[in-house]
Amino acid sequence: MTPEILRERLAEYLTEQIGVAVTIETAAILAGGASRDMWVIDAVIGGGRERLVLRRDLPTSMHEGALTRLQEFRLMQLAYGEGVRVARPRFVHAEADLLDGAFFLMDYVEGIAIGRKVVSVPELAEARRRLPDQMAEQLARIHQTDPSRLEFLRRPPPERSPAHEAIAETYEILDRLNVSNPAFEYALRWADRHAPTCDALTLVHGDFRIGNLIVNPDGLAAVADWEFAHWGDPDEELGYLCMRDWRFGMGHLRMGGISDREPFLQAYERYSGRTVNRAAVDFWELLGNIRWGVICLAQANRHLSGRDPSVELASLGRRSAEMQYEMLNLIAAMEG
Repeated sequence: MTPEILRERLAEYLTEQIGVAVTIETAAILAGGASRDMWVIDAVIGGGRERLVLRRDLPTSMHEGALTRLQEFRLMQLAYGEGVRVARPRFVHAEADLLDGAFFLMDYVEGIAIGRKVVSVPELAEARRRLPDQMAEQLARIHQTDPSRLEFLRRPPPERSPAHEAIAETYEILDRLNVSNPAFEYALRWADRHAPTCDALTLVHGDFRIGNLIVNPDGLAAVADWEFAHWGDPDEELGYLCMRDWRFGMGHLRMGGISDREPFLQAYERYSGRTVNRAAVDFWELLGNIRWGVICLAQANRHLSGRDPSVELASLGRRSAEMQYEMLNLIAAMEG
């Protein structure tokens, strides 16, 4: 779909939704967007100007368990109402008829979400100092949010822990891809034998990391990309955001490339009121590498299938080898 057609159709849709004349002045694709199509929209609504972000489905998805745009919209409404730093959701269209994909619109939040910039640019030096505490506070708030009325959220069956459910889902992706890989087989079997228990399920964002946070000079402005949210183990998030791939070249700073891990975990304990099992966090960092390594293969397959031609998706296939190397190193360290 051309930007011109998108602007025209979106203007008609918003005019109908709001009841006043809407003109879309500009529509520009945002950087990133490997899972969804993202556009920044400048609109004139009833004489006033607003900047919005359009989040739209692509022809394929990186994970079959991802939320639909309507579900993601409803979850963001809940999070916004609970005081989580999230862009205000505004409008949603659940069908693919209008813009060749279901979509929703949310308020634009000023800041940077490109991970390599967040961890390195001088103008965010003060933000990096504040981020560990802010991230700990937001994660605690997310984990304390009750999503019971959102009946669509995935949760592990009673007979499986969150860790064993995540392992089973990873095996399913490998099976769908028809991939036989000894490194993944070894790592998944190791993870299955060492999986931690979970005392209580909570809402889990599912992709909370540098690169999915909008950061401005004051620190954390908004938590983005909620499509992988589910009921799970809160320690999953604490380990996941420490993965080496989310440090963006600042490998010595284990927590997202911006700080050491322990001060962040202590801050999270203060805000959440619970004691964190460090060994469980280690496990989830390992499992995060395993899962991301497999998903990298799935991302490359989206390109190879011809349905989503993309150099970015193709390049992710190569990254899988890096995840395999990291996961084997982590297993060696945990056994030592």
